[in-house]
Amino acid sequence: MAERILDLSERPAHLSVRNELLVIRFGPVAAVYDRRTTGDGEVAPTEAAEAAPPETHTVPLADIAVVIASHPQISYTHAVLSGLAAAGGMFVVCDQKHLPAAMLLPLVTHSTQTERFAAQAKLPLPTSKRLWQQIVQAKLRAQARLLEERTGKDWGLGALAGRVRSGDPENMEGQAARIYWRALFADEDFRRDPEGEGINSCLNYGYAVLRAAVARAICGTGLHPSLGIHHHNRYDAFCLADDLMEPFRPVVDCVVARLRDLRGNDIPLDKEAKRALLEALLGRFTADNESRTLFDWVSRTACSLSAVIEGSAEKLEIPRL
Repeated sequence: MAERILDLSERPAHLSVRNELLVIRFGPVAAVYDRRTTGDGEVAPTEAAEAAPPETHTVPLADIAVVIASHPQISYTHAVLSGLAAAGGMFVVCDQKHLPAAMLLPLVTHSTQTERFAAQAKLPLPTSKRLWQQIVQAKLRAQARLLEERTGKDWGLGALAGRVRSGDPENMEGQAARIYWRALFADEDFRRDPEGEGINSCLNYGYAVLRAAVARAICGTGLHPSLGIHHHNRYDAFCLADDLMEPFRPVVDCVVARLRDLRGNDIPLDKEAKRALLEALLGRFTADNESRTLFDWVSRTACSLSAVIEGSAEKLEIPRL
C-alpha cells in the first residue's frame, strides 16, 4: 500500500471527503508527497501536486499516513477527521511557526485493544526498564553509525551503548547526546532547543512527523500511546511514541546534517527543507536483508513491543537501519 504524507503549507485549502477520497481544493499547488513503486520494483519519490490539476486533488483515505495542516487558512469538514481516523491516518495541526502542535489519532484500530491496554498498564517495572535499556542501546548504536558515516569515527558512542544497564540509571543517553550533537554538526556551541530556529526547527519538524508515524503504528497494534515505558510526563499524551521513536531519530538527524552542509546553520524550514525530510521519512531502508519503508519498520517494532507486553516475547525488534 502507498504511504503518503500530505504537507499543506503553501496555500489556503479546503479539505472534504467524497466516496472514501480526501478532496483537497485550493488555488496554486500545495506540497503533497508520496512514494510509488515503479515497474522495475524500485521506489521513486514523486510530487503528486505537480502532476494534478492545480485546483483539486483527490487521495484515497486508505493511502494516507499523515496529513499536516500547516497553512493558517486551511479548513476541513468533520468528515475529514472521522474519515482519516477510520482509515488509520493521522491529522497534525501546526502552529504559527509551522511546527506540529497537536495530533488526532484513531481511537479504535485493533480487535483486542482493551485487553492490550490492560496488559500495558500492568507492565512490570523490571520489564519496562529492560525495554528502555534496549531502546537506548539501539539509539546510541544508530547515532554511532551516523557519526561513523559522516566523520569516520563513532566518537565513543558504540562503547557507551555497551554500557547501558537496565533502565539506563547512569544516563548514558544524556552523556552520548552531549558528544553526538557537537560531533554531528561540527559545532561545540550547538544545543538542542525545541523552540529554536535554523537547524533546531528542521529537527523539530522531522521529529514531529516521525512521532506521528510512530503513534500511528502504536495504535495499529492495539497499544495506547500515552502509557510510556520511560517517558511519564503528565502533560504528554504520547509518552510511548516518544519512547519508541528514539532509535529512529537519526533518520531525521542525517537529513538535517546534509541540509546544514549545503545551507549552513540558519536553515529555514522552507519547502525544500520539508521536502528533504519527508522524502527521507518515506524512504526504504534495508535491515536483516529486507528492504522496507520506515513505516513498515516502525510498525514491526511496535508489534514486537505488544508481544513483549503480552508475554510472548522478551526483546524488542528494532532494525539496524
